[in-house]
Amino acid sequence: MNPWILASRPRTLPAAIGPLLVGNVLAFNLESFSWLIALTSMLCAVLLQIAVNLANDYFDFKSGIDTQERIGPLRVTQSGLLAPHKVRNAMILCLLLALAVGSLLIHHGGWPIAILAAASILGALGYSGGPYPLASHGLGEVAAFVFFGLVAVVGSYFLQAQDTSTSAWVLGSAIGLFNAAVMLVNNTRDIDTDKKAGKFTLAVKIGEDQAKVVYQALVYLPFALIIGSFLLGILPGLPVLLSGLSLILARKLNQQFSVNSGETLNPLLGQTAKLTVIFSALFSIGFVFTL
Repeated sequence: MNPWILASRPRTLPAAIGPLLVGNVLAFNLESFSWLIALTSMLCAVLLQIAVNLANDYFDFKSGIDTQERIGPLRVTQSGLLAPHKVRNAMILCLLLALAVGSLLIHHGGWPIAILAAASILGALGYSGGPYPLASHGLGEVAAFVFFGLVAVVGSYFLQAQDTSTSAWVLGSAIGLFNAAVMLVNNTRDIDTDKKAGKFTLAVKIGEDQAKVVYQALVYLPFALIIGSFLLGILPGLPVLLSGLSLILARKLNQQFSVNSGETLNPLLGQTAKLTVIFSALFSIGFVFTL
């Protein structure tokens, strides 16, 4: 496979696409809805996700976290497929492209979107790099919940509506929990190597057994959120019913996660990301049919 495709980590991109899909669909029936803004926001999110992946590849190599003992998917910097400076430059390019694309969104959404854009860029750099890398201090899952849940859904809805809604906050929280689960799979797989490198992820801090309990909560709580919101009259029934079908996949993944560890968790990384996009797609289909 082309090393640049490997570096972009295509299996993680649904984490960026799913929440933007939901945020835009929630605003689909508004007169102010714009296809240009919807597509631009999705492109911006994908560029930021790729930038995060490149930053993680580069900074983990430079800090000595990625070594020959690594058991996760191939890292292009650590393996020598790409020179570190090339990965760093590609990261910078993706951030600049995201900023260029996002300038339209900032112009459209005003200062709230400018603040979110600045926070997203700082988050992309600060996840693995900087004086206080979030990933090395047990905050990776929190960052995923905030940026690939709340910020993505509520921000994309705000771009279309110039306002927020309770449903956007609920769906942002639900999808954020799924994306936090993606991060937890990654960090649980790497517990042993992260310990040696001094990277104190949430999984390192609480141990593998507790990480499995947290994963179960992360993939089941979104369904409690949407069902509770339906009962409170916040969300309509059809999208809740359809997205609820993905509970079958969530249960299967939880069962697999509970009995696997180390390298055998690699397939679950992409499958948990797929859970995010399947949930998002099913909810979006159901919501469109209620309009």
